[in-house]
Amino acid sequence: MDSTRYRPDWLTFRRFAAFTTALTATLIALGVYTAATGSGLACSAQWPLCDNGLLPQTIPSFIEWFHRLVAMVTGFFILGTVGWAWRADTARRTKLAATLSVVLLPLQVSIGAVTVTLNGWLPNGYSPPTQSAHLLVALTIFTALVATTLFAYERHLRRSALVRTRHALLAALTLLPVSALVSRAPGLLSYTPALQATFVLVSLPVFAALVVAVYWAGVAGLTRERLATLPVVGLVFVHLLLGRDLLIYVGSVRLLNVAVLVAAFLGLAVVVWAVYRRDGGTSTPSQGVPSSD
Repeated sequence: MDSTRYRPDWLTFRRFAAFTTALTATLIALGVYTAATGSGLACSAQWPLCDNGLLPQTIPSFIEWFHRLVAMVTGFFILGTVGWAWRADTARRTKLAATLSVVLLPLQVSIGAVTVTLNGWLPNGYSPPTQSAHLLVALTIFTALVATTLFAYERHLRRSALVRTRHALLAALTLLPVSALVSRAPGLLSYTPALQATFVLVSLPVFAALVVAVYWAGVAGLTRERLATLPVVGLVFVHLLLGRDLLIYVGSVRLLNVAVLVAAFLGLAVVVWAVYRRDGGTSTPSQGVPSSD
């Protein structure tokens, strides 16, 4: 049976994967907001229930309940992405990247349950290490979905790998100062739960752009530039952890955060300069044949 008969022409696999990736980023930001408001424990330490029932009774429990609802919807979208990837004419790496995102879902759900239900039974259940693990797994799922979307779009792009690398790096370089501005490092804004969520929503595209740049740099044969970008990816990840407000933000931590940001920006600026010095074509024909993705 031809499944294309039951969906509009504009709904392609690559667009579905891109939407799922964006939805996952939104969920991560919502999770940060939920934790920052203290709503993670608002459902009387119950999971998956809230206030002894399915529906919340207070505003904090509603925030936690809504986070769980969005997480469930996002999980179904991730499952849909995996199912579509395996049914459609997609590359093997697309299938594997999508599969990785769904394989990690049970682990992410389990860690989330630990943070709100087992604090009394499991030592350090609701603690910075557990919250860091929760963010790490979420970021891994997000990265797998970024890769899925990247691979799905690859055969539909016309520009050369060099130009794509430049664009990805420039996007990261442009967004990184915005991420720094809304982070806790400069101290210019009150680091409210809403600002923490905003920080994540701005920082995740920086991280995604760097992941994309690493891939396209490899395709373009930019070995040195690719290797130089990898430490920047690590620095941005540390920046995300520090911005997660998991540590007591004393002066030394602020200095560390500032140092990480400066190193990331300078390292990224050097890579952008090196890549823009490279010569290369501005477009290449798509490889392969058209597919349903």
